[in-house]
Amino acid sequence: MRKIILLGLMAAAIMPASAMAQSAGELRRDRQDIRQEQRDLRDARRYGDRRDVREEWRDYRRAKQEYREDWRDYRRTHRSVYRAGRWTAPFRYHSWRAGAVIRPSHYSSRYYIADPYRYRLPRPAANLRWVRHYNDVLLVNIRTGRVVDVHRGFFW
Repeated sequence: MRKIILLGLMAAAIMPASAMAQSAGELRRDRQDIRQEQRDLRDARRYGDRRDVREEWRDYRRAKQEYREDWRDYRRTHRSVYRAGRWTAPFRYHSWRAGAVIRPSHYSSRYYIADPYRYRLPRPAANLRWVRHYNDVLLVNIRTGRVVDVHRGFFW
């Protein structure tokens, strides 16, 4: 049964990508398939033959590369959502890192990303907000001002 599943995944990875850009749902399914291949690769490393591992590793890298290309195509076709524009803030750009504490003026409600799903950002937990800082996106704890996560160059 496992070999049939692996053959199916390999066949899906080998099929050429369509000329049109994929939808967000298709990209999400591709990401799930890649994660499944990653799990299969880990299992093969533990229990399988070295040749199988090499082949599965190549297939995993190929699928990952195809996913990246599809994601680039998606961003290219949806430029209006991901464009940088002429966005500025009343403070200078600073390259934030996770764990840094920032002033409330840098993460006020004016800079919140109201709809993170539009940008395919994960849902923030309680007391966390996605904040735009020039072309970067920061996940900030609004009570403490601590930066939890940073996506650099998100708006290009």
